[in-house]
Amino acid sequence: MSELKDFKCPNCGGRLEFDTKSQKLKCPYCDGTFDPEIFDEDDHYVVDGETWDDENVLVYTCKSCGGTIMADRNTAATSCPYCGNPVVMTSNVSGIYKPKRVIPFKFDKKQAKEKYREFLRGKTLLPREFTSEAVIDEIKGIYVPFWIFGGKANARMWFDATRNRYWSDANYNYVETSYYKLFRSGSVNFADVPVDASSKISDELTESVEPFDISAAREFTDNYLAGFLADKYDINVEESRDKANSRIANSTTSLFASTTSMYDTCVPSSSSIMINQGRQEYVMYPMWLLNIKYRGKMYTFAMNGQTGKFVGELPADIGKLNGIRIGVFVGVTLLILLLQYLMYAG
Repeated sequence: MSELKDFKCPNCGGRLEFDTKSQKLKCPYCDGTFDPEIFDEDDHYVVDGETWDDENVLVYTCKSCGGTIMADRNTAATSCPYCGNPVVMTSNVSGIYKPKRVIPFKFDKKQAKEKYREFLRGKTLLPREFTSEAVIDEIKGIYVPFWIFGGKANARMWFDATRNRYWSDANYNYVETSYYKLFRSGSVNFADVPVDASSKISDELTESVEPFDISAAREFTDNYLAGFLADKYDINVEESRDKANSRIANSTTSLFASTTSMYDTCVPSSSSIMINQGRQEYVMYPMWLLNIKYRGKMYTFAMNGQTGKFVGELPADIGKLNGIRIGVFVGVTLLILLLQYLMYAG
């Protein structure tokens, strides 16, 4: 049996969604608002979760309209494709899958779409697929699972450095290069180092929209998921710890290297970094995602749902680019012919 949680307004029965401006659950019909940290309408219901042809897909029945909801086993929150009713798979946000904290969305869908349009502004060579309103409207808000780690890095590092001195006389320019062997040691404390715990989203994408301000996180309740998508983690804490250690080691190296800015060149030659693990925590961070397939390639755009930072890769429309090239070629050719005519006419 799989359990879903519905979000209905106690006043009028309308469906509630998390409002990013008020930071409360809000009914769009009667404008009722409810604190997500204490709201509990006790409207849980249980439906049979049956295995589809793909063993990783479960089928649910929407309580509001009776429509079929299909979701993979990692889905924690979604909506009915027929009536739009927000639902939460409570078994995927409880027990070992219950996050400790969640950072609520600060930007709603309208604002996310506007951020995307700002990202496109001034880019005249875009294919029409990237500017279509129907495509832009597919942007989705999703709570991404993360593990965050604390720890202390004790490091000893050696660097090969050089410093140049320049002078000249009436005949020559001179350069004198001095070589140095540098040593640095010390310890660095780290807190809340994030690691994406979902295999569906690339680490490069989630890291590109950082940082998230964990101080704004709230104690988790599934009420925050209303109106958004969410996944539970499918990368365990041990796998994530290795990635966190790698990030900590890289940050420690960069920090120590920053103390050598008085040299012209500085290259790490050897290092010893010992990381003592601190606390670990399972959390959910807000992101807006938009996927657009163009010429067989998937282009993914992401926005930090807390800060509004937007990232993505854009292609150029080959047809438009060729048109510009032809226009430039024709213009240059006409200019050359005109100059030749004026020369001979003169």
